[in-house]
Amino acid sequence: MASGGPDACSNEDPNMSVPFNKLIARIDLDAIRENYLLLREVAGNPAPVIKADAYGHGLLPVARTLAQAGAGSMCVGSVEEAVALRGEFSGRIVSLLGPLDKADAAAVVEHGLVPYIYRREQLAMLAEAARNAGGQARLALKFDTGMGRLGFRLPDVPDLVATLAANRELRLELVASHLATADEPARDDYVVRQRGVFEAVCSELRAAGLDFACTLGNSAGLLAYPELRYDLQRPGIALYGVNPFCGTPLAHLGERLRPAMSVRTPVAQVHSLDAGESVSYGCTFVAPKAMRVAVIAAGYADCYSRALGGKAEVVIRGRRAKVCGRVCMQLSIVDVSDIPGAEAGDDAWLLGGEGDDPVTPDELAGWWGTITYEVFCLLGLNKREYVDGL
Repeated sequence: MASGGPDACSNEDPNMSVPFNKLIARIDLDAIRENYLLLREVAGNPAPVIKADAYGHGLLPVARTLAQAGAGSMCVGSVEEAVALRGEFSGRIVSLLGPLDKADAAAVVEHGLVPYIYRREQLAMLAEAARNAGGQARLALKFDTGMGRLGFRLPDVPDLVATLAANRELRLELVASHLATADEPARDDYVVRQRGVFEAVCSELRAAGLDFACTLGNSAGLLAYPELRYDLQRPGIALYGVNPFCGTPLAHLGERLRPAMSVRTPVAQVHSLDAGESVSYGCTFVAPKAMRVAVIAAGYADCYSRALGGKAEVVIRGRRAKVCGRVCMQLSIVDVSDIPGAEAGDDAWLLGGEGDDPVTPDELAGWWGTITYEVFCLLGLNKREYVDGL
């Protein structure tokens, strides 16, 4: 990580999944640190979710930043990702996918991980791995309280209690579930329903003499539902500066969050168009009048979606420029008629940008027809540079 003063930069992990292009995803570690501290101020014990390479922001640089800020627990996706993190972080590492085979189970025991367990076969694998290693296996029981995805159900509790009692090498540490509608204020009835199921599960487990911490709240749950914070919270998208309540009556709850990713690429050429001339494949855009357009080095091969053609805007020299016509494999064309002096070599910001009108993650996701999570995960596959004021 870079050091030595404000706005220090480092190309710490340039070898991303999209090689041989000019896009740079700029990751502001200061913003991630500030967002984490804000969430901790609200909830007390957030375990940052840094799965999927920290939502495209970079697993290890983000983890180091969060550890320095005081995070004692972190959540990743696969066991493999958890093992990669263990070399950098000595605290609790929760694997949200849990062990999917015997190799995963052995790694859980070897590295002291806390995996989500949501089917009986995983318990058997984990117990066998612990016995083979002559040690204990930490675990989190995952319950489906209404997401309809992974998890045990309330009627499974007696069998789980018996299994844990019969396998003393299994050490229950967490009981977890996941909220389906916490970011939709109009669906708070479903949140209440999930809470009721979750608390019934926890009550039955405790009545059987088990001791554990509870975790249910995601970013939206942490911000809007104090009663769902329990022992541990799992903020994800808010950590990276997206307000989960953007555009809703609860938007004020996340208004202090600051986006951490911005993405730029160079302008390759600027040229004029006469009225009636077209650009890009299919001639879907025809100039209504004399124009100047810039060709920028970004396309769908760079994870800048073809769906953005004719919809998205970029920022050049602090001003907006709309994408004209179809997005190509490695090029797009934008209208710079109202940007005096725009020229080859300028930065075109696909996300974020200079000046008072940056492209926001929610805007880009809206033009794209997706959600901010996908925007980050895809654009984060490009080369990254890190900014850290520490």
